[in-house]
Amino acid sequence: MEVCGKVFKYGDNVDTDVIIPARYLNTSNPKELAAHCMEDIDKEFVKKVSDGDIMVANKNFGCGSSREHAPIAIKESGVSCVIAKTFARIFYRNAINIGLPILECEKAVDGIEAGDKVSIDFSTGIIKNLTKGEEYEGEPFPEFMQNIINSNGLINKLRVNSDRTI
Repeated sequence: MEVCGKVFKYGDNVDTDVIIPARYLNTSNPKELAAHCMEDIDKEFVKKVSDGDIMVANKNFGCGSSREHAPIAIKESGVSCVIAKTFARIFYRNAINIGLPILECEKAVDGIEAGDKVSIDFSTGIIKNLTKGEEYEGEPFPEFMQNIINSNGLINKLRVNSDRTI
């Protein structure tokens, strides 16, 4: 699977309270969460993001609480992938569980700037900065993770598997 989009770039320690502020956690509606995604760090994000766009951040992206609201808000806003130098482990697992592709690739983060157009091939881990004509080698997703992401999350993947065994 390959995705392509324009980049929104953020710094270190983007926590879950910045991704989706706590004042909006009284809803689990993905569209409502997406409407407030990143608003405390980037007021223009929800107005400018388009389906397929890519989020890039430095170290420790998704730190803070363990709620799934943060990756749900990002995914529902239209972001096709998040690339960071490192992710908070619980965010990493929550993102995969809901089918949001995320990649750790320090060289890509260092080379990519806000507004760049980037393509990502999840099966090879190749990240191409189409704006700069650069290529970075990320770690490809293992097959089981690709299956979860392609199924739009772990629950859907489990449903597909249980339907096959009946």
